[in-house]
Amino acid sequence: MDEQINYNLKQLGTWKRIFFMAVFSAIGALVRMILWAVIILQVASTLLTGKANQNILSFGRNLSIYTYHILLFLTFNTEILPFPFSTWNLTADLQLPEK
Repeated sequence: MDEQINYNLKQLGTWKRIFFMAVFSAIGALVRMILWAVIILQVASTLLTGKANQNILSFGRNLSIYTYHILLFLTFNTEILPFPFSTWNLTADLQLPEK
């Protein structure tokens, strides 16, 4: 058991993943703050014009999908790194493994 733990601790791939998880945790926090700004802008737009702003709608959807990709990576549901290490709109095409 101790040998297996020592082996796991020496795996470079594990430490790389932990590093990227820390990076994407910080990026995810920033994206969530931007999403709140999008929410506030959309509410203001709806109050002023009576309808949702299509540009803000599209931007909010893209940010939401990006957040989803980050969460998939952080929860080990995908090994594919989110943007900027993959294409921006890759998340919609991700094939999640069957569990």
